[in-house]
Amino acid sequence: MNWFILIVAGLFESGFAFCLGKMKEVSGTAYWLWGAGFLLCLAASMLLLAKAVQTLPIGTAYPVWTGIGAVGTVVLGILFFHEPVSFLRLFFITTLIASIIGLKVVS
Repeated sequence: MNWFILIVAGLFESGFAFCLGKMKEVSGTAYWLWGAGFLLCLAASMLLLAKAVQTLPIGTAYPVWTGIGAVGTVVLGILFFHEPVSFLRLFFITTLIASIIGLKVVS
């Protein structure tokens, strides 16, 4: 169950990075609404991470959490912010995913 909580925490990490990206594009009320989304995602991510590390080793949980957030943020950047897609970028994201899976397997 705590692995599931950790995955959701990582997705919320991608969510707060997405909100930061949207804040960069807007102003006025929309800026503050995306800022509120950022704070909500940040709080949810941190609280879920704290819950997950009650039973998972921090040395495994933290890299998995940041890895999920990093991969999710890159995917969101490509899909929503039109960030470049290159072979090397996809290669290194793939190696990051393989590393996350490897940490899960050896824990």
